[in-house]
Amino acid sequence: MAITSYPFDDQAVTESQWSRLIRELSSGVVASADSAAFKVTADSTGMNVKVQPGFAILRGHAVHSTAVETLTIEAADTAARTDAVVLRLDPAANSIQLVVLKGTPGQPSPPLAQTDTGVFETRLAWVSVGASVTTVTANNITESRQFVRTFTGTWWTSTRPASPRLGDLGYNRSNSAWEFWTGTGWKDLAPSVTWASITGKPTVFAPSAHGHAWSEISGKPSTFAPASHAHNWADINSKPSLYPPSSHSHSWSSITSKPSSFPPSTHYHSQYLTSGSTISWANGSKKPHNNSASGSGTWYAVWVEGDGTFCRNTSSIRFKENVRDFEVNPDDVLALRPVIYDRKDQAREDGTVKEGRKGEVGLIAEEVEPHLPWLVNYMNDEVDGLRYDLLGVALVPVVQRQAAQIEALSERLAALEAAA
Repeated sequence: MAITSYPFDDQAVTESQWSRLIRELSSGVVASADSAAFKVTADSTGMNVKVQPGFAILRGHAVHSTAVETLTIEAADTAARTDAVVLRLDPAANSIQLVVLKGTPGQPSPPLAQTDTGVFETRLAWVSVGASVTTVTANNITESRQFVRTFTGTWWTSTRPASPRLGDLGYNRSNSAWEFWTGTGWKDLAPSVTWASITGKPTVFAPSAHGHAWSEISGKPSTFAPASHAHNWADINSKPSLYPPSSHSHSWSSITSKPSSFPPSTHYHSQYLTSGSTISWANGSKKPHNNSASGSGTWYAVWVEGDGTFCRNTSSIRFKENVRDFEVNPDDVLALRPVIYDRKDQAREDGTVKEGRKGEVGLIAEEVEPHLPWLVNYMNDEVDGLRYDLLGVALVPVVQRQAAQIEALSERLAALEAAA
């Protein structure tokens, strides 16, 4: 007979026929994916693992465990290996048993036997067995249970499955929507998304790349400065026949006929003279910082103006007017380059050399000028120094931008966790 049909009343059904029928429902643990059915655990009590009770189907055959089973892991090798805990169907022995497949050091986890009519295995977990270890810990177990497939259903809200499993999927005819079970509730598989429901969206958008016709541009200049270019020397008219020497320098040793001594230049000390005609330190500037540390007075940072006048650094609004916002580009602050450097040596009036300080840390004013010119001090129209006391002001927008980015990322993370 070429066609066989089964099962029917008063008909004998063989093991192979029943297995062929049921295996279409797939093999695996019959439980929700978040359950403990046939879950493999370890508690550091030795070279063993424990398998929780459960029910499973393997190629049409059922296995039911009602108690925790303890399985022995073979002694560790001198190199790490990966074992596997499996359920093994052996039709010849008419049994399904829990088995540990020992791995080979340096090789992947042992393969599963999954023949169509003979031995059939399904993996429950991987077990990492370190070199020469004597215990198996929870961290050595990697989940790999396979579950019986969940089939798609159709229902109304009032007739949803009474005991859904994680991942159950169906079409709800009450609200015309596909939904699935998250383990705690039904969730819309394809929810409608509106602009208002999107989190972390930008508030402004940069314009896309585009162009404008010259005639559409308003306020354009009527004339243009010439672009950078060059001329041959022969093409230049009215050029001078002589030229003053360019800026250069000479070392002290290379100068001939230099005087052996020098009269002092015109200078004065009147503002620093005391009644005893000795030079005093201006405004007590020679005092150390802890001179009055125990006093109750207010301490100030001190500025020195260009004419040598001392003044205290004040920030109260009563000293200011015309206050308005000052925009600082955080990228300009982040472009600054901290450096370490040595001060150049200086020649004293007596001809001796004063060695410059070594290993100072700071910034180069010429490098700061293109980004934050308001931090730069000038003397005789040349870059001279930096307002290091204003660096804190420059850092404020950097910190504010980072705080906004952190807040936006936190909102996005919260939204992702809520949607999981």
